[in-house]
Amino acid sequence: MKQADFEKKYADFWLRLEKNILMEFKPSVRGNTSVGVKFSDKEDGRLITESKGSFPEDYRLLCHHLSLSRSRNYSPLLIDRLERLVNHAHQLFYKRKSHFNNSLLIYFTCNFPSAIRREWRWITLSSLLFFGTFFGMLITLQYYPDMVYTVIPAEQLAQMESMYDPSQDKIGRNRNSGSDFQMFGFYVFNNTGIGLKTFASGLGFGVGTVITLIFNGLTIGGVAGYLSFIGYGSTFWSFVSGHSAMELTAIVLSGAAGFKLSFAIINPGRKSRLLALRDSAKQAVYIMYGVSMMFIVAAFIEAYWSSMSDIPAIIKYSVGLFNWALLLLYFFFAGRSRG
Repeated sequence: MKQADFEKKYADFWLRLEKNILMEFKPSVRGNTSVGVKFSDKEDGRLITESKGSFPEDYRLLCHHLSLSRSRNYSPLLIDRLERLVNHAHQLFYKRKSHFNNSLLIYFTCNFPSAIRREWRWITLSSLLFFGTFFGMLITLQYYPDMVYTVIPAEQLAQMESMYDPSQDKIGRNRNSGSDFQMFGFYVFNNTGIGLKTFASGLGFGVGTVITLIFNGLTIGGVAGYLSFIGYGSTFWSFVSGHSAMELTAIVLSGAAGFKLSFAIINPGRKSRLLALRDSAKQAVYIMYGVSMMFIVAAFIEAYWSSMSDIPAIIKYSVGLFNWALLLLYFFFAGRSRG
């Protein structure tokens, strides 16, 4: 649909929402030209009465209009108008319907998985780079084990052998490591650091994100392949099975968010690069909120569950498979009916 036809079709709908929003926020925004209309008190009451009952549906339709305008590369003026309107409508909707806890619930049950599904192209690219190098290194080391020294120093490999020695009381840790709580803090810092680096490096035209994903894929695959080759595979795989779903998927999603930033710089479309980057950054950071929580959950599992050596491996594998299945079902199906 051409932009002129699109604007003509929905002009009355947008105007009605603009007037209703101004009415709800009066007197502080009455006459506010950022939304674009002024009206009489008599007209206010009529419009509010007409649309109050359908405001949630109107809000969702408005978000859809903004999404269509962006995907069809309509003019920046139209997109800016719809962005302002969505922002005001968002404040009004959640002022009426929700408080902070409910907003979190809505985000994780609907908005976050929906946002992930919309970025499936970048997630596919990020997955290929990360898991491709991971499995490539893992398989290669079963035939050419000396290649591990090209990505991991000998001192670090010796440390890995000690950490995953089956005689360890706590698997995956140094013998002088701290308490579970201290390790939880360490894992949160380490994992979120990887995710943020992968995300932020997208500002370098995506080159940094590509390098970070490949490096992490080679390193993690190198550790997994080496320990499997020397006979510590059962200890290693039972350790990582519990938290791998959250941690590895979070790394991939961080890469996808980084690619979203880089694409806005490389191909801004009709927008200026700064405006395109600003809009993409909002969406990418919105995804990173959920990714950060995934890293925290992964760190909690790693600190309090994965390191336990007295739990049979079959139980750990079962829990790990369950976590993978649950996470995939969540991203594929959560929030579809609400969306």
